[in-house]
Amino acid sequence: MSSVTGIELYRGYSHSIDLYITGTGLFARSGMLTFSLTLIRHGETQYNRDKLLQGQGVDTLLSETGAQQGEAVGHYLKDIPFSTVFVSNLQRAIQTAEFILKTNNHCSGNKMILEPLLRERGFGIAEGRPRECLKNMANAAGKSSREYTPPGGETLDQVKARVRKFLSVLFNQVVEAHGWSGQEPGTEDGDVSDSAPCGFASDGLEGVSVHALVVSHGAYIRVFMKHVLEDLKCSLPKGATTSHVSSPCPNTGITRFIFTVKPSEPAPVLSDARCVFIYRKDHLVNLEAAEQK
Repeated sequence: MSSVTGIELYRGYSHSIDLYITGTGLFARSGMLTFSLTLIRHGETQYNRDKLLQGQGVDTLLSETGAQQGEAVGHYLKDIPFSTVFVSNLQRAIQTAEFILKTNNHCSGNKMILEPLLRERGFGIAEGRPRECLKNMANAAGKSSREYTPPGGETLDQVKARVRKFLSVLFNQVVEAHGWSGQEPGTEDGDVSDSAPCGFASDGLEGVSVHALVVSHGAYIRVFMKHVLEDLKCSLPKGATTSHVSSPCPNTGITRFIFTVKPSEPAPVLSDARCVFIYRKDHLVNLEAAEQK
């Protein structure tokens, strides 16, 4: 399925493990694992440009602009040593991840886990139609476009259930791969940085040695953000507002979290969560300037 030599793909696995939540804990203590999660939306497709709904049933490739966005985000993140890579199994997400991995200085030969739990929200009969069509259907039902579920589509609660299952899969995979040690060698307990972001690709990563990359979709990411920030009580970046969180993630927009999990049965539990930045698109500045000329 992949067009990039040296990138091995295999199908993701989905555990039916509930996500357990505990009170706030310190970032780096004995018997815990702290890791970063860099969450990215796929690059632009022609359907995005034409304001058509894709969902799960329309599996399109990136547009020319989308490919340029993929190259740009890959270059921006080229020095981040991602050890775990989860990707939606839809082509637009796979292509975006391929651009990121082939540019990365540390990910040669990394396995890309194709995870169906990361697929876009299903929009049922509205897939392939203009977004305006969904808006009209929602208005007729007396609901907003985000809350409305077209016939055959997924409810927000169903997407949220996928998010919860994916987090369980992610926590288990990271712990299985790295054990209970997520600090850089030589750092002391509690030394994981929580300083304000400075606009660098490495923001929030000081003192963290385990890094996960996830590539998914716009509507899915909106539900993911709401669940992590509201249900899991993840802290917001300094200066971020709820309106920023609820706004659409741009194509190849980057969000970063620092998660700490600790041992428990039957699965690791979340001890602490912090959002470093939301929907960053610094890497697109030159592309957007070129398009405006």
